[in-house]
Amino acid sequence: MIAKKLSTFLRIQSDLDDMDAIHAAITNAIIFKGTNLWILVFAIVIASIGLNMNSTAVIIGAMLISPLMGPINGMGYSIATYDFPLFRRAVRNFAFAVAASLTASTAYFLITPLSIAHSELLARTSPSIYDVLIALFGGLAGIVAISSKHKGNVIPGVAIATALMPPLCTAGYGLATAQFSYFFGAFYLFTINTVFIGISSVLFSQFLNFPIRTLVEEEKKRRVHRWITTVIVVTTIPSFYFGYLLVQKERFTVNANKLVASISALDGNYLLRYDIHPASNNIKLIYGGVSIKQSTKDTIRHRADRYSLHSVNLDIEQGFSTSDISHDITEVDQTLRAEIGRLALALQKSRDEHVTSETRQAETRQVLLELKALYPQVTSLAYANPIQYSGDKPSDSTHLAVLVVSTKRPHLRTVERQRMERWLSQRLSAPGLNTFYKEE
Repeated sequence: MIAKKLSTFLRIQSDLDDMDAIHAAITNAIIFKGTNLWILVFAIVIASIGLNMNSTAVIIGAMLISPLMGPINGMGYSIATYDFPLFRRAVRNFAFAVAASLTASTAYFLITPLSIAHSELLARTSPSIYDVLIALFGGLAGIVAISSKHKGNVIPGVAIATALMPPLCTAGYGLATAQFSYFFGAFYLFTINTVFIGISSVLFSQFLNFPIRTLVEEEKKRRVHRWITTVIVVTTIPSFYFGYLLVQKERFTVNANKLVASISALDGNYLLRYDIHPASNNIKLIYGGVSIKQSTKDTIRHRADRYSLHSVNLDIEQGFSTSDISHDITEVDQTLRAEIGRLALALQKSRDEHVTSETRQAETRQVLLELKALYPQVTSLAYANPIQYSGDKPSDSTHLAVLVVSTKRPHLRTVERQRMERWLSQRLSAPGLNTFYKEE
């Protein structure tokens, strides 16, 4: 009873469209001329721009626009129904579509000023067995939708999941930049998608016994089956190898991160930065702290073995050492101390000169008061110690004591001036005082 109910839920025959309608839908989607061709070229350019700008949304939009699924389903359907004329038409149209796509994408990447390979582009250069599964089940969903009465929105989803357009654009990028590893990797991914979407169409068409519209000999059928098996094997074998490499890289990355977490601080050293390179089986570690000893390196190697990283290449570097910093700090400290001492002497000299100047001003004011008491004609004094130069050398200079006396009428007589000059020389402790008079 349960099995009967389950089979009722799983039956799809009741949802199938008319066989002639299915045949017409698949046949019409094969054609690549006029509208379909222009849509394909526009989709290729949009996808190329999306890859160039690393925009996932733009790439998805291009995959929704692309009509590449049509001839692939046509090839699978024609093989399943042994319709060889239809198969040849599908192959010709598909080859033309691929050539047009490669030409458009290569032309775009030749003229664009942006040539950096971003993550969205690089993701299409390393296919694996997982891409085989995506193409197979995506293709099954696509042929089921085409055969159904309801259609729905499955076809756009299949176009996104199987991603036929981005690998072609990436292949065009590889041709434009002469990076043939990108070209072959991306074109292999495109081949996987094409083959297994087609194979899914073959399997579903034969499972539902789509009508065979021509007479075919049994020997020819067996030959077709052998060719299908050969294509599947040849296409799949490399994907197993690439899948194995992908698993190894993932395992290496996981174990390397565990190792890094366990050696972030060792013997006074602290991990400043690390780089994990699964492709080259290398881990780069940069530490700061005391100088890294051989015993520390041995500890890191031992822990790498613990995390199954037996053949990893460990590149351990000293980012900075605290001993070097201490030495540098000592040198800087000595330099700063010397500079502070020089500045202190200069400041003290400036203070002394300032004090001397203030003392001289006070002394000159006091002398003026005393001199006015003796000689009322004196109104002001100006006292200075200039330097007199008599040659080009510093030794050819002497310090002078110069006094300017301003007087008013009645002016001082010569005898009074001589007496005043002797008094000023003793009062100011300035032998050889040069006195000048300014009569008002």
